[in-house]
Amino acid sequence: MASHFVVNSEPETLRNVRAGSMAQRFIQLSDVSETLDISSAQAYALVRSGELNAIKVGGRGQWRVEASELESYIQRMYSETKTFVAAHPFGQSGD
Repeated sequence: MASHFVVNSEPETLRNVRAGSMAQRFIQLSDVSETLDISSAQAYALVRSGELNAIKVGGRGQWRVEASELESYIQRMYSETKTFVAAHPFGQSGD
């Protein structure tokens, strides 16, 4: 008898954010910092610099990041890191 496996093609970051009752489209900066394992100040700096797209909502101007934007940022960082590593081989002078 053949087994059938369903593969969830959704990136892990989005699955983690959406774990719970209802899917979340936007996440708080505290969730961004937890996901990336960085400080809240670093998450804020990513948003303020425009490196990570976000919006301000509400009267108090709370920052929110769309889950898909966070995933795009992560994928960009993988690509940039790959390019950096290729341009700076390990063990070569100038590291």
